[in-house]
Amino acid sequence: MLKKLLGIAPKLESDGSYSPSKLALKLGTVATSDFENISYTKYQGDKSKILVIFTEQKNMQMQNGKLFSTGNHPIEALVPMLHLKNAGFDFEIATPTGKPVVFEMWAFPEKDEYVRAIYNEHKSSFENPKKLTDFIENSFGDTASYAAVFVPGGHGSMLGIPQDENVGKILNWAHQNDLFTVSLCHGPGSFLATTLNNQDFLYKGYDMAVFPDSVDKQTPMIGYLPGHMPWGLSEKLKSLGANIVNTKSDKTVCLDRKLITGASPLASNELGKLAAETLLKELK
Repeated sequence: MLKKLLGIAPKLESDGSYSPSKLALKLGTVATSDFENISYTKYQGDKSKILVIFTEQKNMQMQNGKLFSTGNHPIEALVPMLHLKNAGFDFEIATPTGKPVVFEMWAFPEKDEYVRAIYNEHKSSFENPKKLTDFIENSFGDTASYAAVFVPGGHGSMLGIPQDENVGKILNWAHQNDLFTVSLCHGPGSFLATTLNNQDFLYKGYDMAVFPDSVDKQTPMIGYLPGHMPWGLSEKLKSLGANIVNTKSDKTVCLDRKLITGASPLASNELGKLAAETLLKELK
């Protein structure tokens, strides 16, 4: 009751999951993003496609058994896509089994016309995405048409995706064919899929920016999460040999070889700019 009065009690949803408290939403979400509408010299080549791997799962079970209502963070997905669209790239939307994309709609920037526009533009693809097996069967032979694979963040990107062998196959395909891989916040959990079936971690020795476990440990105090995380992402990546370049959930972005990463929702605009500029420079 005291937590409710203070506005730090997570909100109980109709399906029994919890979304962030009033205070957490006030501190952790925005009505408009910091997207910069940059006019890039548009890419004119053949490698114009970007595969975007979204989550299709909503509820993450915390250590205390409570379910966190999650999905992909809309700003982390849509702001980088805005930059890449402005740079002349287009998108293929996919989820592990072709079920609809799940967004953290409580984090949607309701007053952001740019984010709203690109969300509406791809709404039908979000509702009817490709499944990863179809992409593997139909597009692996068409490497010349692809520039990158993008895995947006949000806690939901830790559900199903790190445990999916098809995600591992796609990341290895991108790596072997010199495509870029882009991710941010909790999205780098997807990189764990490269270790399935006793394979070596694909990004051992890479610098990357990732959401810090230390912040995830603090957020239950304000009711952002309804309990402590089931497992720690940044520590897991470190244990596999990744070099995490950030210690805060800030605007840090990182480019190491063909891997482009960002630290948090706050890095979404910087990640979009870095990805757009890097792809335009490298794909001339």
